[in-house]
Amino acid sequence: MPKTVQKTVHIIGAGISGLSAAVRLAKANYQVHVHEAMQQAGGRCRSYFDAATGLTIDNGNHLLLSGNSAAVGYARSIGTEAGLVGPATAQFPFVDLANDARWTLQLGDGRLPLWVLDDARRVPGTTLRDYLALMPLIWAPTTRLVGDAIRCEGTLYRNLVQPLLLAALNVDPPEGSAGLAGAVVRETLLAGGKACRPLIARDGLSAVLVEPAVELLRNSGANVQFGHELRKLSFADGKIGALDFGGDSIALGPDDAVVLAVPPRPAAMLLPGVKTPGKYRAIVNAHFNYAPPPGQPPLVGVVGGLVEWLFAFPNRLSVTISNGDRLVELPREQLAAEIWREICTLTGIAAELPAWQIVRERRATFEATPEQNALRPGPVTAWNNLVLAGDWTDTGLPATIEGSVRSGNRAADLVQAIGRR
Repeated sequence: MPKTVQKTVHIIGAGISGLSAAVRLAKANYQVHVHEAMQQAGGRCRSYFDAATGLTIDNGNHLLLSGNSAAVGYARSIGTEAGLVGPATAQFPFVDLANDARWTLQLGDGRLPLWVLDDARRVPGTTLRDYLALMPLIWAPTTRLVGDAIRCEGTLYRNLVQPLLLAALNVDPPEGSAGLAGAVVRETLLAGGKACRPLIARDGLSAVLVEPAVELLRNSGANVQFGHELRKLSFADGKIGALDFGGDSIALGPDDAVVLAVPPRPAAMLLPGVKTPGKYRAIVNAHFNYAPPPGQPPLVGVVGGLVEWLFAFPNRLSVTISNGDRLVELPREQLAAEIWREICTLTGIAAELPAWQIVRERRATFEATPEQNALRPGPVTAWNNLVLAGDWTDTGLPATIEGSVRSGNRAADLVQAIGRR
């Protein structure tokens, strides 16, 4: 039998999109080369040691759901699915800081949203009619606004829909794309509790989603190079002919492929004429060196305050605030003190402000509005050996880990299709 020639692919960027593409292609027996401009992998989904708190923290708190099939499948492929932990069934404790009302949304573990039929499992004060009023959102086009598809008011909106869509879209929901919001609702609330069990990388994002992927790649013979920033692409005969990294250049063979999995700004600089989203929104995360009190749930949704989601890790409490542009210029000490006061109210803690860190990502995600969504390119480019990946590309979802992994998987599948031509 003739020996099979191993094909070569260059992955530019070692964020979650690039890593998922690289793992998929390495398992398909490609010779994989990963080139990352930074000195570590993970992009916006990574962990690091923080001297201010004396802890290893995540640059952002990321929540996955059991129905995020691509992300869970990626963790499974690198052997870390057990590192995504959560309750046995889909349940979400909520607290309203305005009146200290507390309730738990119980979605169960079925494949149908039968929880909406049960008064005891719904958001308190809501009826089945309130949930049926969300139906126009489910199949709305991406060009429509959420605020034009549903009424953005009332108990259900304030206590469930608004927190869910704010976290997913990272914009005030009424101005967000109804099509993107509908995709989130279809894959979560409409899919029943089976798809909604919350999953958290309890030991850190890097330990669960990043470092094991890099180790797997290197063990499979892939080359993963950090501090290797792509400066220029050379184009010839409808293909990428060479990769210029400044100090060195790599000429591509006739069957080599490239996956460009970098953020939109460098992608626009490298690729003439490619359209990318140009407006972004901030996310603010706060981390406190304080062990959660006994019985503290791993995740609590919060309404009526500054905090939106409270995460309890073994040795710290962390919060996430989406659409955070209004907070990026506030004094850090003031912001930390305000957040800690709310945490004390939420948890019953009576303690002075512990060691803390505020992480403000000014360009955390693209604006998930109809205007910016229309600027997201697909994975196919004008060069037949180059495909795009990233949560900012047209994945059909907002900028999420699930969207990142799907884009990486899709890019890998396209590379394999190129190789079969």
